[in-house]
Amino acid sequence: MIATLRQFRSFGRPAQILFINEIGVSIALLMLVPYLADHLVHGVGVAVWIVGIVMSLRHFSEGLFVIGGTLADRIGYKPMIIAGCLLKAVGCGMYAAFGSLPWVIAASVLTGVSSALFIPANRAYLAHEESERIVDAFAVFSVCRRLGVLVGPLVGIPLIAFGFRTVSLASVVILLALAAAQWRFLPAVSGPETGSSRPIWADWREALSNRPFLAFAGTMFASYALTFQITFGLPLEIRHVSAGHAGMTVLFVMSAILGLALQVRLITWCEKRWTAGQAMVRGLILMGVAFIPLMLPPLQGSTVVRLLPILVCAATLSIGSMMLHPFEMATIANLSGGRVIGTYYSVNNLLSGFGGVFGNLVSAAALGLSHSMGMASLPWLVLLLLGLLSAACLRLVDRGDRLSPVPLRPQSAAAAP
Repeated sequence: MIATLRQFRSFGRPAQILFINEIGVSIALLMLVPYLADHLVHGVGVAVWIVGIVMSLRHFSEGLFVIGGTLADRIGYKPMIIAGCLLKAVGCGMYAAFGSLPWVIAASVLTGVSSALFIPANRAYLAHEESERIVDAFAVFSVCRRLGVLVGPLVGIPLIAFGFRTVSLASVVILLALAAAQWRFLPAVSGPETGSSRPIWADWREALSNRPFLAFAGTMFASYALTFQITFGLPLEIRHVSAGHAGMTVLFVMSAILGLALQVRLITWCEKRWTAGQAMVRGLILMGVAFIPLMLPPLQGSTVVRLLPILVCAATLSIGSMMLHPFEMATIANLSGGRVIGTYYSVNNLLSGFGGVFGNLVSAAALGLSHSMGMASLPWLVLLLLGLLSAACLRLVDRGDRLSPVPLRPQSAAAAP
């Protein structure tokens, strides 16, 4: 943790503000999301497979609004960050105001679209400001997100006693405060394409015709399906084992503590031993094998004993994700060549959205089949194979260390291929 604080203070003020913003947004979201699936199943009364769709719609919508990254490239990163916070506040407000399924679906889509506005802008701003230390910057960024993951459920514990609506309203307050803070303190920064007269569709065409980028983003497809199980598959499994909220809280707190304690040191350790591609391949393998404990015969005993395989899975999944994410964000910026970075992050979000939808649908379908066919290990076997297949594909993409980072040198539009 001391190493993380040193890293945090070593960055400039804009990066520090972005780090704080990531903490706040994660708190607002993670005090709400752990209880959303449970609220829909046991509060609203919808089927598990419908919950899978609702949960995945939020993630899918993050990439559906591809224009978000392009707008960040054209009008500046700060306005899109603020707009995203405000729109997410509206979505959380809808969770509080309405309880019927259509409104919950609309709120999920809206919160996802809000992320489509500020996630690419956040990442592009950070990549632009800290291009010389991009992997370290995204490592600290990841720690900040995990700090929010730690604090969010802890804030949610006392609030959920007053109902899901109270938790949603608290999220709204946090997001509005963040929007005001960004407007007041975050310096306005423009990317290389700000004010460009180049057609917007040309930015999309550039990203979509970048074969190395598309190959990389395609192989990372499965990683989002695996990561998303921390907020979907594992909470449902905990509910099945313990029938309470305490296990869900332990899950998120443990994952966050691991991130706070290990993220910066783990990235430093990986950088000394492997290239970016090699580290990501190993991270994907680890994320896949994380589900093996859930494929073993269930343990008998107290609730704590029965929760152990789930917690081991979550811990392994978190460590694999820690190995993966900072290198992934740096690789995307590197493959963009330093231009229209926001657009590249948006396209990546689109593909990750498909990954989230695919993962949730597959795991929800497998969960249903496992109960009807008596094959409890089926969903976890599918996720294991998905992780290993993705790692194998990424290894092919990284032949000749193609994914090793190089210093970003933004090109002009005329010089772009």
